[in-house]
Amino acid sequence: MADFTQPDPSILVDLVKVKMPFGKYKDTVLCNLPVSYLEWFYREGFPPGKLGMQLATLFEIKTNGLGYLLEPLKRQASRR
Repeated sequence: MADFTQPDPSILVDLVKVKMPFGKYKDTVLCNLPVSYLEWFYREGFPPGKLGMQLATLFEIKTNGLGYLLEPLKRQASRR
């Protein structure tokens, strides 16, 4: 029997809270990064570690038209 792990919702929550730590968009919340910047990382390579996973996840969300999934999380984060 396959061992399927449950998705970690904190990954999506981090996308609306964590800020880009370097580069042209330093201090921009990850979910607000333009698709063109994410496409550049896709072509050139995402950074290693958690940030790379976050950017790759965001790339998939934005390029597949799933940005609406982040909207409730954005609203919730802005209330805090």
